[in-house]
Amino acid sequence: MKTLRPLQSIDKLENAAALDPVANKVRDVVQAVLKPGALRDILHGVPIGHPLHPLMILVPTGSWLSAAVLDLLPGSNKASAVLIGTGVASAAPTALAGWADWSEGHEQQLRVGIVHATANLIAVGLYTGSLVQRLRGRSGKLLSYTGLVVVSAGGFLGGHMSYRQSLGANHNEDVPHRIEAGWHSIGSLEELQEGKLEKRVLGEIPLVVFRRGSEVSVLSNTCSHLSGPLNEGEVTFDDGNPCVVCPWHNSGFSLKTGEVVQGPATSPQHSFETRVIAGQVEVSLPNAG
Repeated sequence: MKTLRPLQSIDKLENAAALDPVANKVRDVVQAVLKPGALRDILHGVPIGHPLHPLMILVPTGSWLSAAVLDLLPGSNKASAVLIGTGVASAAPTALAGWADWSEGHEQQLRVGIVHATANLIAVGLYTGSLVQRLRGRSGKLLSYTGLVVVSAGGFLGGHMSYRQSLGANHNEDVPHRIEAGWHSIGSLEELQEGKLEKRVLGEIPLVVFRRGSEVSVLSNTCSHLSGPLNEGEVTFDDGNPCVVCPWHNSGFSLKTGEVVQGPATSPQHSFETRVIAGQVEVSLPNAG
């Protein structure tokens, strides 16, 4: 079965360069408002290990869908109004989390995302209008049902961004399935420069290697956020522990454990166990194979 023809046109949004001026300007505003720090990391979902936006979407869309069902039943006007108001009130924080993720995407994700956001903004306007009508004793159903159609279209684009374009997905998930279990040599200890990020390749998997004295830290090199090369990043220190900052979107990871120390990434890097045998550095990935 092929993709429905009307939906194939969505792919064209990815290459609609005419959207770039607006998308880039909005991205710059979002990045200027949401500075790196705790708030932005929370909006990305760093504390929960997954993007926060998809979880928050349940509140407005669930409220509005429930209101649509209740509107089919007699005597449910007040309950529907409460649900619609809940959706409108929760739309702003939900959108803020979405803007945070979107602003760190690549150009094709930005293009689809700006249309996704526009559809959702229109839907919020329609639901707000419906709520006002209901509070004035009118039906408001036409506006709310129209809003449901529009927010559904926006949600479809959101799904396209998440599953087709992999915004928010872990771009590092495949590593354990492409490496054989056991210990593997990646070169001699003497070859590694002190305090420098270096790239090594194990099979087809790129690794980032960091030496500090006799201690060697090894992570998967492909950033879990959007596949940036960590070996081209910078080394920073968090409470004395070395971290690597991705050169593409500034995600930070502990070089010792691979855990996220700074978003937009929410998934950790795979951290390899290391040992030195006869001057050779060997690595092993737990649960590989």
